[in-house]
This record gives sequence, structure tokens and C-alpha cells, in this order.
Amino acid sequence: MATDPIPEQVRDYLDTLVPPRPAELQRMEAYAQETGFPIVGPASGYLCYQLARMIRAQRIFELGSGYGYSTAWFARAVYENGGGGVHHVVWDAELSQKARGHLDALGYHDIVTYHVGEAVAALQATEGPFDIIFNDIDKAGYPASIAVIAEKLRPGGVLIIDNMLWHGGIFDTSDQSPDTQGVREVTRMLTSDPAWIASLVPIRDGLIVAYRQ
Repeated sequence: MATDPIPEQVRDYLDTLVPPRPAELQRMEAYAQETGFPIVGPASGYLCYQLARMIRAQRIFELGSGYGYSTAWFARAVYENGGGGVHHVVWDAELSQKARGHLDALGYHDIVTYHVGEAVAALQATEGPFDIIFNDIDKAGYPASIAVIAEKLRPGGVLIIDNMLWHGGIFDTSDQSPDTQGVREVTRMLTSDPAWIASLVPIRDGLIVAYRQ
């Protein structure tokens, strides 16, 4: 994997701009740092929260949710928007239970619905539309997921996709791996399709934020 293109001092600085988090959320951040578990991190999480507040999102679906860190940011926004629901999806039942423990401790037990299984299939099986869909599945699967996402996301809704700089892998022309090619292709799809207004935000490992027209 290529070297991260965002300088460490920039990443650290952006995290310092995020307001203080609840103790449970800080424990989730500490666990990620200790174990190397990939989470979106404070700055990206706060941006997800901000976007959800801005459009007053009440229905959010996450494709790939880990142990619930990004879910916590979305659930906070939904709660502050007056209520609704966030769908958390992972393959692993143990990981799903770990997320449930964190999110219950944060007081979001009435907001989050848990799915264990393949994320795109879970989205396909769940009644839409959604205000926000967050995509953090295997990168090779990004392009194929867009058709289902477009079907389930309301007009005026927002798609957020993580890891769009792919630790700098997208700049390495010798890297033709399925994951790297998936990131490149979904970027091309969203930035060239007039059905979407899409920007790549260079925060942490890159987030695409796309508005569905």
C-alpha cells in the first residue's frame, strides 16, 4: 500500500478541531488506536454528523459499520434531528454485538437496527428511501453497489463513501488490484454521472460526498 497522502500533522490538527466526545466514543477511538482497527476517526465522523444534521436526516443506512463508531455519529445526528433510525450492517455476529454494547452505552438502543450479513444485500432487502447512505464495504465492491444505492437513496439524499484516497494507492499506476480499481471506478462513476453532484473531501483517507439529484 502506498504512503498516506495526507500529512500526519494535518490529520492530527483536524482531529483537534472536533469538539469533546462522550467517554464511550473516546473508548472506541482508543480501542482503534490500540488494535489498528480501521474506523473513520474523529474528523471524518464529525463531518458525517454535520452532513446528517444539515439535511435533517432521519433514515440512514450504513454499508459496513465495524463496531459502531461511525454509527454513533449518525445516531447522534438522528437523535438531535428529532428521531428516526440508523441501520448498522456487518458480516460478523460478534462484531455486531460489540457495536450494540457501545451504542447502547451511548443511549442509542432505540435508534439503531442491526443486520448481520452482506451489506448490499441487506440494503436491497430493506425498505427505503434513505436520507443518507454510508458506504465502507470491500473496495472492489464499490462500483456494483451504486445501482442499489441509487434505488434506495431519496432525491436530495447524500451518499458518503470512505477510503477514496485509498492510502495513496489510487496514485500508483502499477497498482491494478481489485480494491484500488474499485475505488478508481466508483470515483469516475460518481463524478461523471449527471445524476450525482460529487466531491472528494481530502480528510483522513478521503470521503466522497455525493448529492443525488
